[in-house]
Amino acid sequence: MTFLHPHLLWLLLLLPVLFLIYVLWRRKQQASLRMPSLHFLNGIGGGVRVYLRHSVFALRLLALGLIIIALARPQSSSSWSEDRVEGIDIMLTMDISTSMLAMDFQPNRVEAAKEVAMRFVANRPNDNIGLVVFAGESFTACPLTQDHATLINRLRSMTPGIIEDQTAIGSGIATAIGRLKESKAKSKVIILLTDGANNTGNISPKMAADLAKTFGISIYTIGVGSGAGEAPYPIETPFGTVVRNMPVDLDEPTMRQIAEISGGAYFRATDNESLSAIYKKIDQLEKTKLSTRNYHTTYEEFSIFVLVAALLLLIEFVLRSTLFRTNP
Repeated sequence: MTFLHPHLLWLLLLLPVLFLIYVLWRRKQQASLRMPSLHFLNGIGGGVRVYLRHSVFALRLLALGLIIIALARPQSSSSWSEDRVEGIDIMLTMDISTSMLAMDFQPNRVEAAKEVAMRFVANRPNDNIGLVVFAGESFTACPLTQDHATLINRLRSMTPGIIEDQTAIGSGIATAIGRLKESKAKSKVIILLTDGANNTGNISPKMAADLAKTFGISIYTIGVGSGAGEAPYPIETPFGTVVRNMPVDLDEPTMRQIAEISGGAYFRATDNESLSAIYKKIDQLEKTKLSTRNYHTTYEEFSIFVLVAALLLLIEFVLRSTLFRTNP
């Protein structure tokens, strides 16, 4: 409890002064009589009036104290805050064609991409995030969800070879758009990661980018590859796995075009560190909006003190008019 006019509480110091004045005044009002002995008064009680004769003054003094407290305006308050989170809907769209097994990343491109994507998901607890994977065709591995544990498990299980090989970038984008187009989120994002060029599918990357723009979806494209023109790639032979350098066919102009049309951005990842830095940059570009509203309510509490003081004064008046009434 707080007081709007706390300086008025100093008036409470008048109460002990008034009490002292009352005691001194009562002593002056008492008559004295000399007697040889008080033995004959033993056992004679003073009665209720004797014991309660000071109650009238006590009630009046207590009522005065309560009135002083009421004048100081006692107040109570309550405060609370309301957090509003405006999350972002994000579809991770990842290439899992066999070229993603290239070993210019550690341990290879697909495992490095999955590891960085899992950290990205873990750092965005308030967003709906889903997963689309593609190679020769595309499918939704996990729809938009805030159950990020399930999403990470699905992401971890995606490996090259589970669907027909080749690279259908346009189809991958279209599948992700299908998951985002009905979203009510203010910000809708596709993060497209691939190491190749579109070579199959019924939808071209440009057509998919135009469709994303129509639905207000931004596409961040990530091109994966060391940039050396070729990359070490594991090849199965009758004598075991052999690592050979294979040519890299990343179509950077198309990746830039997709990002430009949709209002996103293009990034090139040449190793694990640069890939991690790209996801961190996207994380900064697409921040979840968190707003806090603070509420503070003040309640006046003086009325209860006034009511109690009035009740005490009423009791004091009744006692003074009945039990402690003195005839003139």
